[in-house]
Amino acid sequence: MKVVVQRAKDASVKVEDETIGKIANGLVLLVGVTHEDTVEDAKYLVNKITNMRIFEDKDGKMNLSLKDVGGSVLSISQFTLYADTRKGRRPSFVKAAPPEQANDLYEQFNEMIEKEGVTVEIGKFGAMMDVQLTNVGPVTIILDSVDK
Repeated sequence: MKVVVQRAKDASVKVEDETIGKIANGLVLLVGVTHEDTVEDAKYLVNKITNMRIFEDKDGKMNLSLKDVGGSVLSISQFTLYADTRKGRRPSFVKAAPPEQANDLYEQFNEMIEKEGVTVEIGKFGAMMDVQLTNVGPVTIILDSVDK
């Protein structure tokens, strides 16, 4: 699994001009699933994301985690994270998991975050979405479960 983590002071997702998810302080997660990913990959990433110290303390140092600041998550499925652009001009997405497999693991991933006591808002799997955020810092980190 790959996750692009963006620290945000606000974020929202719309489908067909209707806001379906919105957070204030927290993280926007763009989540991609590949064929080999398992629940263990999701667990690893949930632990990293909820405990990673990327929020500033009173001294302006990145010493606080999402849990420490009581932040929320806006989680967006993003199969394009597995784009292969090595050949030609049109990306190939054969490395992305099939929709049924990807959606199942994506839902489990979001449930695991909620079990950590973090509020999770989500986009609509497979839909064309408009995602807006104010990235603070900016802080953007790419996590990949193959790095565990």
